[in-house]
Amino acid sequence: MIAAVEAPVALTSLGAHLPVLPILLPLLFGAVLLLVERRGIALQRTISWLGVATLTAVAAALLLAADTGTISLYLVGDWPARLGIALVADRTSALLVLTTTLLAGACLLYACAGWDRRAIHFHALFQLQLTGLNGAFLTGDLFNLFVFFEVMLIASYGLLLSGGRGPRMRAGLHYVVLNITASTLFLIALGLLYGVLGSLNMAELALRTSQAGAADLALVRAASGILLVVFCTKAALVPLYLWLPNAYSRAPAVVAALFAVMTKVGVYAVLRVYTLVFGDLAAGGEAAALAGWAWEWLLPAGLLTLVLATLGALASKSLRMLVAFLVIASAATLFVAISLGTAAAISAGLYYLVHSTFVAGALFLVVDLIRRQRGAVGDNLDVAGPLRHNALLGLLFGTAAISVSGMPPLSGFLGKVMLLDAVPADAVAWTWSVVLVTSLLTVVALARTASQTFWRAQPWPQTTPLPAPPSRIQVAAAALLLVYGIGMTVLGGPIMRYTDAAAAQLLAPADYVRAAHGATPQLREPSP
Repeated sequence: MIAAVEAPVALTSLGAHLPVLPILLPLLFGAVLLLVERRGIALQRTISWLGVATLTAVAAALLLAADTGTISLYLVGDWPARLGIALVADRTSALLVLTTTLLAGACLLYACAGWDRRAIHFHALFQLQLTGLNGAFLTGDLFNLFVFFEVMLIASYGLLLSGGRGPRMRAGLHYVVLNITASTLFLIALGLLYGVLGSLNMAELALRTSQAGAADLALVRAASGILLVVFCTKAALVPLYLWLPNAYSRAPAVVAALFAVMTKVGVYAVLRVYTLVFGDLAAGGEAAALAGWAWEWLLPAGLLTLVLATLGALASKSLRMLVAFLVIASAATLFVAISLGTAAAISAGLYYLVHSTFVAGALFLVVDLIRRQRGAVGDNLDVAGPLRHNALLGLLFGTAAISVSGMPPLSGFLGKVMLLDAVPADAVAWTWSVVLVTSLLTVVALARTASQTFWRAQPWPQTTPLPAPPSRIQVAAAALLLVYGIGMTVLGGPIMRYTDAAAAQLLAPADYVRAAHGATPQLREPSP
């Protein structure tokens, strides 16, 4: 069953199922890949590419449908939303599904240059990872958000640990333990909410929170606080960010590039839950104290995380560690944007989210190409021999550095200008100071890295064999992600208009609730 509000469009029988296809397709392709993974890498690559190509077409169609203003609610198995799986596709979720799919295409291209031979389960786990990511963006139910988090995390455990040993195994085990702990807290929060409010459907929770009595508000607030801790752990916000640098810097390049979107899942969860369940719709009566309470904590936490991540980038002793800290800095910038709570700031945050996902993924791939050219030195920031194809790799690294640091004219600059322009007068001093100073320090960190890598190279000893030239396919994959960022600059106007509309939609949760109730009459009255 599907319902739509606000500029509904005619849907074909296939179009009516668009919200479930970004989850169903990679799940099916992943299952098929598990069956054929012993039949050769060529067959696995063919199936995996077919899956990503189909998913890209579906994600583009979902975005076009959402751009009409439609909020589509899909009830899997036609069960009522309070009992079954409810999927909701609006402008924000459709944008993030397409972003994930475009990132996945570049990552798959890089892996198919030869790395995928090292991990027999890579292609199946890759598809399952997409299932979890897309499900987290499309679900309309907190319990199913937990389920898709677990699908995403279980696949990420396999991807991170595949073929690993030594330091990567240690980093992977820390990553697993932390996420299991966060998942336990997630279940505790869900139990509290369900015990008090009797539902985990987000649209229904928005209404029941506004009707909660004074005796229940303390438990609801405690549950919302636990959820905030869980989501901020996933997004690597201070003080819960220490797990990320070691895990991401030890992961294979293609896995780390795909993981660039995983911190954004935590940011999205905060944005969705705290604008809908604990947003203005829940501000009636005694529950008014819950409306938007998280934003006052997220702004200082985001600014502090941005400072610490930038200092970590300055102190990094390896290329991959540098990029890992820049991933934390991008998540912190997003928290600064959404914590301001205005349509303009959230629009800037959505634009920056897409930009930072592509540029972080590109950086992981570029530094892996550089690492392979530096012999035994690897990605350590020590003097090594000159790189083969120095100009090409320098161009890729320089383009990524300009974009990630927020220098003009690329998409990072546009995103930060939009963010700074949206800062209210009472927050200008701290926000502008931190964002501008950390951007300058990021430029310093990247300039030092470029100097160490490209300009201070020493001739290779005659007894040392020269490294193999970089793979053209892998260079193309890294360049593709950078082209996405350039495209975001060229098409900045239309993309900004889309993010403006998406932000306005997020801040109008009544439309979301009407979509849920239009498809689910059982939700019109609270169940006994």
